[in-house]
Parts: sequence; structure tokens; C-alpha cells
Amino acid sequence: MQRQLIVTADDFGLHEAINEAVEQASRAGILTAASLMVSAPAAADAVRRARRLPSLRVGLHLVLADGWASLPHRQIPGIADAKGHIGAEMFFRGVRYFSSAPVRRQLEAEIRAQFAAFARTGLPLDHINAHKHFHLHPTILGILIRVARECGARAMRVPDEPFWFAARGGQWHAAIGNVFLRPWLLLMKHRLRAAGIFHNDRVFGIAKSGSMDEEQLLAILARLPRVLQATASGRCVRQRRCRDHACISPCR
Repeated sequence: MQRQLIVTADDFGLHEAINEAVEQASRAGILTAASLMVSAPAAADAVRRARRLPSLRVGLHLVLADGWASLPHRQIPGIADAKGHIGAEMFFRGVRYFSSAPVRRQLEAEIRAQFAAFARTGLPLDHINAHKHFHLHPTILGILIRVARECGARAMRVPDEPFWFAARGGQWHAAIGNVFLRPWLLLMKHRLRAAGIFHNDRVFGIAKSGSMDEEQLLAILARLPRVLQATASGRCVRQRRCRDHACISPCR
């Protein structure tokens, strides 16, 4: 059976250094896709780069925590502050998104605004995921599935990382957390299939965010499942040879 590796860079548009890393990795042939933060400071630069990279598939990196909103504060006072920034306190936000009907309406408005902002770039929408994997939240996931179907989005990331990879280097807390999430991840996959939205089987890179180098990539390739997704984000890069592949590694 053929196996497929999808290598995705998150936080596209957050900083010009990340955008440069994405462009270098795409031109080197290792990067499959990038996920765009439509309201981030360097989003316009990211879009310009994406337009000259025809092989790069670009998706929406939905920001509902620790980032910038697309709508002004007056329309989403329960989500963003007066400067348009959404805070990073995910537990607090998760409770509010679940328990408050007015905030849920604002949440859907912001999700729709980010889809609209992506549409205005003119780039084909390849996939959807959320910053810090916040689409694991059941309220966000329900809204996102509905809006994704309306907008014709066909693929969404499921952050299902294998135990053996998450535990590499002694990161047992990440591995154990994934075990507890397993029932919800299976339900998430079921909901996506029922909605006609494609998803990956597994993800590699959550527990190694910022350190997905050649060593990590070779470990993945040695135990490659049927279809998976490797994720990474980098603020600067250096290019080296990795067996028979050109690899891009985050600068340390």
C-alpha cells in the first residue's frame, strides 16, 4: 500500500522569518503545505510568497487563542481585546466558548471572518487547522465543520500523534495527554468523515514543536504509517543534506 507524507508548516504569516523558512523549505522540495494566519503581522508577505510558489498548498490556520482577530473588538468583545488581540488562556476561553451563547455567536462570526479573509487572498483553500490545535474543542469543531462545508473546504487536520513519537526524549506528559485524548480524537475523525471532510491518519511534530530537524524526520520515515502529517514551524532555517533529501532544520 502506498504511503503518503504531508509536511506542513504552521504559523505562516506570523513573522517574515517564518515566511522565509516556508519559502526555502518549499523550494527545497521538502515542504508540502503551509497554514496561513490571515490576520497576523506578516500575513501580506506570506500571501505574496505563496503566489510565487505554485507547488505550495496553503490552508487556513484558524486563530481563536494567542493571536490576532479578523473582526474589530466592538463586534467580538467576548473574544478579543481593544487592540484586536485574542489572549492565550485556552482553558478560560474554552469554558466561555462552551458556556456562553453570546460568545458562541461571536466565535462563529470570527471564524467566518477568517474564512472570508483567506478567500480574499485568491489562494486555493487546501486545508484547515487551528492555532494550538484549538479545533479539538467540541464547540469550535462543531462550528468549524459547518462553516467548512459551506465554504467548500475538504480537509482538516486531526492532531493525533503516536505515543512512541510524543514520548521521544522523555516527553511523557505529551504522550500521556494524547492517550487521554484518544477517544475524542476517534470521535473527531468520525464527525469529519460524516461531514465529507478528509483528514490525516496521524500527526508528527506536536510534542517536538520548534525542533523538527533531520533526526526527527528520519525517525518518522523509519516508521511511516499509511498516511500521516508532519508539522513544524521555524523562525529561521539552515539547509543541509539529509540522506538523499534536502532538509530544512530550525535554527537553534
